[in-house]
Amino acid sequence: MTLGDDSPGDDALDDSADDERLGRSGAYSKGVARRQEILNRAIDVFAERGADGASLRSIARALGVSHAALLHYFDSREQLLVAVYDHANRQRPPAPDATALSSLTDAAEHNTAVPGLVELYTTLVATSLKEDSATAREYFTARFARLREDLAARLRQEQADGLVRADCDPDQVAALLIAASDGLQVQWLLDPSLPLARSLGALGGLLAPPR
Repeated sequence: MTLGDDSPGDDALDDSADDERLGRSGAYSKGVARRQEILNRAIDVFAERGADGASLRSIARALGVSHAALLHYFDSREQLLVAVYDHANRQRPPAPDATALSSLTDAAEHNTAVPGLVELYTTLVATSLKEDSATAREYFTARFARLREDLAARLRQEQADGLVRADCDPDQVAALLIAASDGLQVQWLLDPSLPLARSLGALGGLLAPPR
């Protein structure tokens, strides 16, 4: 997504800063551990069935915690879901030697094993377009900017190494790769027989230098 985008570079962010933006971490180490426990459990729940339409109370029941416990760490359902996605994304740091395209195809391959999290990602991106969804909008606007920057930097290096054609704009290609990845994930959610990673990998032929 681009869970899945498993987004290159996301793991390099400071976790404490995300705690502040995506909920409260707790005043003591016990509170921090409790918040992490809730997020870890939520990843498992959402990986199985997604979270579209689920209320904060129903999510609390599924996690086996009280509604008050969730409200202690998260101000809203949206804040919780964004925090869950962010936490899940950090569990799988990108390979440092991955190419721009392989970083996305590897993520796509991984995502097919967790359709609930792909659904969560797609739902949250759609939510971020709503005017009253400040948390999701801020998070994904920043995330897409980081991902475009990271992919463009990889593409420039690949151009210098002769692996990517020199007549393409890395910034534009980076945005197109993300769009292709996200669009293919939506198609895959509708039709799981779609070879997600292989379809995305076909873009490599368009990026390769002419022989």
